[in-house]
Amino acid sequence: MPDLHPIKRALLSVSDKTGLLDLGRALAARGVELLSTGGTARALRDAGLEVLDVADVTGFPEMMDGRVKTLHPVVHGGLLALRDNDEHVGAMDEHNIGAIDLVVVNLYPFEETVAKGAEYAEVIENIDIGGPAMIRSAAKNHGFVNVVVDVEDYAEVIAEMEANDGQTSYALRQRLAQTAYARTAAYDTAVSTWMAEQVAGTPRRRTFGGTLAQTLRYGENPHQQAAFYADGSTAPGLANAVQHQGKELSYNNINDTDAAFALVSEFDPKDGPACAIIKHANPCGVARGETMLDAYKRAFDCDRTSAFGGIIALNQPLDGPTAEAIAAIFTEVVIAPGADEDAKRIFAAKKNLRLLTTEGLADPASAALAVRQVSGGFLVQDKDVGRVSRDDLKVVTKRKPSDQELDDMLFAWTVAKHVKSNAIIYVKDGATVGVGAGQMSRVDSTRIAARKAQDMAEVMDIEAPLTQGSVVASDAFFPFADGLITAAEAGATALIQPGGSMRDDEVIAAADEAGIAMVFTNMRHFRH
Repeated sequence: MPDLHPIKRALLSVSDKTGLLDLGRALAARGVELLSTGGTARALRDAGLEVLDVADVTGFPEMMDGRVKTLHPVVHGGLLALRDNDEHVGAMDEHNIGAIDLVVVNLYPFEETVAKGAEYAEVIENIDIGGPAMIRSAAKNHGFVNVVVDVEDYAEVIAEMEANDGQTSYALRQRLAQTAYARTAAYDTAVSTWMAEQVAGTPRRRTFGGTLAQTLRYGENPHQQAAFYADGSTAPGLANAVQHQGKELSYNNINDTDAAFALVSEFDPKDGPACAIIKHANPCGVARGETMLDAYKRAFDCDRTSAFGGIIALNQPLDGPTAEAIAAIFTEVVIAPGADEDAKRIFAAKKNLRLLTTEGLADPASAALAVRQVSGGFLVQDKDVGRVSRDDLKVVTKRKPSDQELDDMLFAWTVAKHVKSNAIIYVKDGATVGVGAGQMSRVDSTRIAARKAQDMAEVMDIEAPLTQGSVVASDAFFPFADGLITAAEAGATALIQPGGSMRDDEVIAAADEAGIAMVFTNMRHFRH
């Protein structure tokens, strides 16, 4: 197997014509014979390039609406033949098969067709067959054949040909082959994932794919390598956000920013401004407000200490006054649907602060998969899109909650879905005032959240912590009454929890004794 091998014949068949003409001209200038099909051939000819139709080589016209054009022994023989194997070379001579040294293929726009909401039949028609077959044939024979599936690789192929008198190196062909197999794998993943959504039941096989979006400096810790891959989604979110300033995002920045954006997307902008502040993937403050500045300040007042160096997400565009307040402390990332010029100007003085805009919010009810790797496999589940309304709540205590308590309980319940279990959230007047996350004991989370509120009362120089008169949300049931009693001692007046404990009666009795109103949701929000 040679290191350097010449490109004398190339087959070009692309859906995305970006860079095609420059590539075609560069190849033709080096005397490379061009084979092509359909629209690609027309584009090359219109640019004045000489092109041979694949149909003229195979002796068969394109047929069945273009479904059959390159699936032919003359094409795949030209790709798969080992040039240093006498039997293969003899077969090529006997059957008049010309070697193909370069394949340039990008596939039918299946992912884009699904993303635009096309009907089933149109999606099926955009499943490429001949393209993946050629890519895989060329990639298998990368000892002799170059296969290019990304526009980004056009320049490198031409550069190697220029440097090596029309030849490419084995190292390049090997890398191109790996990229090609990853592309067909990702393409098949998109098809199989879409098909799984059309068919009832749990698929026997699951695959996941992505395209490198960013090589990261390191992972959670400096000794871990890391990268960020995008799955091709066009929905508003981190992968499609525009970064206006600041150094590149780190692994932890991306993880935390995604958590912040998912949480703030729960709050419809039509209902008013909302702000979420995240630290280590957990909320340390969430609030609604009359203005975005008001929402930020109320979220900040939940836990000012933890907010330092945190991630801030907004459900409406960032404005100048809010940006000025945020800039007063060290903040890692701000993500919002947009930002006005005043906000951008204020942040420009903070060179390390990253500002991301998304042109929209995530759909909190959208169907998606949550995937986690474990030893030897993956855990896959639906994303938690569970929500409850007032009509879903069951009052289980003698005292019924007031309208304000109900509003705060639903707010707290929404936040609870985004807090690591065991999760306890105190809320008052549409703002978190204490968050307890990730503890092994639910009563410990209740105590920690209350203690944080006490600490903030001292910082804010107020007489009593804001947990006085608050409501509490618990992401899962209270197994004992001790957690509820702790919440009551902190000043909570109402509580929302799933219910379902063997000791529900004991917990309800404790609530009645403390004069607390309590509702059951019959829904749990574990987040591990």
